Amino acid sequence: MSEPATVDTPLKKLVGDKTAKALASHLDLHTAGDLVYHFPRRYDERGEHTDIRSLDVGEQVTVMAQVQRTTVRPMRQRRGNLLEVTVGDGSGGVLTLTFFGNQAWRERELRPGRWGLFAGKVTEFRSKRQLNGPEYVLLGEGGDGEAALSDDIEEFAGALIPVYPAAAAVPTWVIARCVRVVLDTFTPPDDPLPSAVRASRKLVGLGVALTEIHRPSTKEALHQARRRLKWDEAFAVQVTLVQRKHRAADWPARPRPARPDGLLEAFDARLPYELTAGQREVGVEIAADLATPHPMHRLLQGEVGSGKTVVALRAMLQVVDAGGQAALLAPTEVLAAQHHRGMLDLLGPLGRAGELGSAEHATRVELVTGSLGAAARRRALGEVASGAAGIVLGTHALLYEGVDFADLGLVVVDEQHRFGVEQRDALRAKADQPPHVLVMTATPIPRTVAMTVYGDLEVSTLSQLPRGRSPIASHVVPAAEKPAYLDRAWRRLREEVAAGHQAYVVCPRIGDGPVSDEEPPAEDDNGRRPPLAVTEVAPLLAEGPLQGLRIGVLHGRLPADEKDAVMRTFAAGDLDVLVATTVIEVGVDVPNATVMIVLDADRFGVSQLHQLRGRVGRGAAAGLCLLVSEAAEGSSARERLDAVASTSDGFKLAELDLEQRREGDVLGATQSGHRSHLRLLSLRRDADLIRDARAEAITLIEDDPELARSPALAASVAALVDEDRAEYLEKG
Repeated sequence: MSEPATVDTPLKKLVGDKTAKALASHLDLHTAGDLVYHFPRRYDERGEHTDIRSLDVGEQVTVMAQVQRTTVRPMRQRRGNLLEVTVGDGSGGVLTLTFFGNQAWRERELRPGRWGLFAGKVTEFRSKRQLNGPEYVLLGEGGDGEAALSDDIEEFAGALIPVYPAAAAVPTWVIARCVRVVLDTFTPPDDPLPSAVRASRKLVGLGVALTEIHRPSTKEALHQARRRLKWDEAFAVQVTLVQRKHRAADWPARPRPARPDGLLEAFDARLPYELTAGQREVGVEIAADLATPHPMHRLLQGEVGSGKTVVALRAMLQVVDAGGQAALLAPTEVLAAQHHRGMLDLLGPLGRAGELGSAEHATRVELVTGSLGAAARRRALGEVASGAAGIVLGTHALLYEGVDFADLGLVVVDEQHRFGVEQRDALRAKADQPPHVLVMTATPIPRTVAMTVYGDLEVSTLSQLPRGRSPIASHVVPAAEKPAYLDRAWRRLREEVAAGHQAYVVCPRIGDGPVSDEEPPAEDDNGRRPPLAVTEVAPLLAEGPLQGLRIGVLHGRLPADEKDAVMRTFAAGDLDVLVATTVIEVGVDVPNATVMIVLDADRFGVSQLHQLRGRVGRGAAAGLCLLVSEAAEGSSARERLDAVASTSDGFKLAELDLEQRREGDVLGATQSGHRSHLRLLSLRRDADLIRDARAEAITLIEDDPELARSPALAASVAALVDEDRAEYLEKG
């Protein structure tokens, strides 16, 4: 009898050296525990099949399909034959499998009517989806896939067929075979979940869950297994968050209460418009947070143009009234400079302390960016260090050594998805005590939505648009299927310019020269053409569909003064069209711009597209955003664009982003280089379970803060959420 396997048993002792090496090098699986916690991505059920039409080019897939027909023909360029096998999923979707060389045995094996699992990379040839030389395993002799299976694929004998996250060198059936071998001798660890929690929440034991998730006996048993393992993930994160908040209770922030007859009151009196009901309500919430001795950690969510900046400025003024300083971190120099100009205009004499005509209790508003000259930088840093500058605006330059604050009381992070956690934390670290933190966004990224569900952020939402803002209509332009639609898009742009308005054309790439963070690589792995580039598109438009219009170019590689000059020229109405990269994504405010055409829109993320289209419709005239793409109808890229076009609701789009990108980066997996340990938990679908886990975690930590009486649970939590991830979670 084989020696029992534990979570620490090396895989080479169980599945052999060759297979163990493949699992380690391609999937980072080294021990029995690694493999047992490598859960199936989905389950194929006999009679229900993969939707082939939804596959994306470049995707590594495993599909269950039926052989429809085979064709053998001689190859043109070399000797031998090409075998083409057409497989279908029963719903109209088809894939072509191609095999090169004389393989008569394969033709006999892949007979029409047989069902199999086929694994490979989706490519496209002459508008047909195909897999070149795929790995496969056939499921039986019958046309319905129900016939008895051969011994070497015994792991697929059940009604539910597990399909694992796999690699080209290690297909799903090899993983399934290894899992079967390991489970035959596996001894699960002691169940770390307190028995009282298991009983009250009706959770199955850990050993049962680990067996049933790989080899489910019934659908109900699989559901219970997944529920238990999701609970473990949710509970580990919640215990970590509650524990760390409990420990941090003794490290208070300095209260910054509102002051009567101060700057804030004077600012409200001189505002040229009335605050919306939402702005007033959110202002009350933030003011109350700032007045407490606990650090505020609040997300301000508001649609593009909902007035978040004014809300943030009012919070900053409250902190200045209380003797502190406030810093706003912006992602680009264009946006930082615009914030500076906009706040000086709104504050008027209140923001010009020490100057002729300034108000009695005025403060100073300083701009700190990387492009400041030496003398201007010295002067600005002196104002910041002395405390004379109550409001400090800047880019990443604020994070550098040498930027010192007299008393930093509030950190505002604008468009927080553009900053890493470490960058945001570096600014907070410049305060003697934890400062209050306000993060603003028009589209919460998945991690922010995750923290919202987890209860780690207080959330304020601005749902009203201020008076004078116009709706934005969005449409997908399928350039490959209907080229005439693209011609119409350019005509539509010209119509807007003829009516006295202006337009943006956005490209995903700058063009020739070193690749920057602003753009994707020139080519991808699937042979697709390079993304369209600003420096290449602008002259083509000037000579073609936009001939005669005044066209400007803006991208991140231009010198700062040139970028500013282009933006000023466009804002003044001296350019009709601005061809740009995502440098215009946030904060650019030109009310006369009414139309935006985004080229290669499928190369942008949901959040970026939502931010980009917020640059139009900022005045009295309605906005129009056209998303141009060659993505095929039915592909996930096209579905993503259709979803963006169908709604302007930031939270709905965040949920879409969350669904597509999963929640791995909630634990800092992407940033830290570690594999995520959130394998099953869906923050969108499992919100109720997460809240239940939080309630149990609070009860547990109040009774046993350091888990001294639950060592097995402490070890389990540490394995799922190590110290690096715990710090990442807490930083927000």
